Amino acid sequence: MTSLPEDSPPLIGEDDRDTAVQRLQGAYAEGLISHEELDERLHQVLTAKAHSELVSALTSLPEEHPGTTSTIAAASGRIQRRGAWRVPRILKVESAYGRVRLDLSRAIIEHPVVDIELQLGTGGARITVPRDAVVDVGGLRTEWKDLRYKAPRRSRRDGPTIRISGTMGFGRLKIRHARR
Repeated sequence: MTSLPEDSPPLIGEDDRDTAVQRLQGAYAEGLISHEELDERLHQVLTAKAHSELVSALTSLPEEHPGTTSTIAAASGRIQRRGAWRVPRILKVESAYGRVRLDLSRAIIEHPVVDIELQLGTGGARITVPRDAVVDVGGLRTEWKDLRYKAPRRSRRDGPTIRISGTMGFGRLKIRHARR
């Protein structure tokens, strides 16, 4: 059995390589790097032998922001969030059976745009948004009942944009603006 010399760099794990590839693909999707630059950097990541080569391929990319996507999932029962809770940039809600209640009226919303992706089977959902929020439901598909949402007459366009997308099976989505 041969041993590695003491000064050899540690081997790169597949998880590190996959993470670097995902960061590069994300940067390309956001328009931060060109197609040619993506090809060059991907080649560098896929042929890297040392961590320093991975790091140099990721230079000039913005830092990752952990916690910007969160998933709430339940097979059955109730999913509920209310009060002062921190809303991630992307919130995925998955429920096979049961009710979903999301109250964003007193939540801490740090992003100008929040995407809520619903994957609901059976059961209704009610989402309460801040009074000054702008709601976009263009990406939502309902199977059985129609969506209940009425935009306020006097909309102050200075609040966050809440984009709701996904699929609802047998249930109704009700969206309302908070009164205060």
